[in-house]
Amino acid sequence: MTTMGSETVMESVALLDIREVEQFLFREARFADEHDYDAWEALWTDDALYWVPTGDSLTDPEHKVSVLYDNRRRIATRVAQLRTGKRYAQSPPSNLRRTVSNIELLGAEDGDTLVGANFILLESKPRGLVTWAGRYHYRLRRVDGQIRLAAKTVLLVNNAEAIPTLGFLI
Repeated sequence: MTTMGSETVMESVALLDIREVEQFLFREARFADEHDYDAWEALWTDDALYWVPTGDSLTDPEHKVSVLYDNRRRIATRVAQLRTGKRYAQSPPSNLRRTVSNIELLGAEDGDTLVGANFILLESKPRGLVTWAGRYHYRLRRVDGQIRLAAKTVLLVNNAEAIPTLGFLI
């Protein structure tokens, strides 16, 4: 972003269309909710990062413990484990539904579009209903004409508290 006087002007060169971004984010949420692991994994770029920080790791995931801090290979491993159906925390798989809202184009950086959005996710398991909420930060990139996830950060509202098993795609 560029600051001009009291106004901030977004670099429009790399910004994607807001409607296209919204549809992409809604589709990504649906793939995760419906356990469509192949489609969800295909959304990521080769250099992707998927990060769910704790309250202590917000500034330095390389040296602090995170809930998740996955590169592209680890994303593939996580999805492969979920595909087996033998992941204890997801046997049986959780019923999931999320709402993604307050989607904002935040700017552009290194050719990627930066996007923020709020979410509420309901997880239903035999142990009961769990509500997850927070803010997503995305780094989106157009690759071969398609929007892809270069990075996704999930800032949980309760990231400073003990987090119950997180065996699904948040």
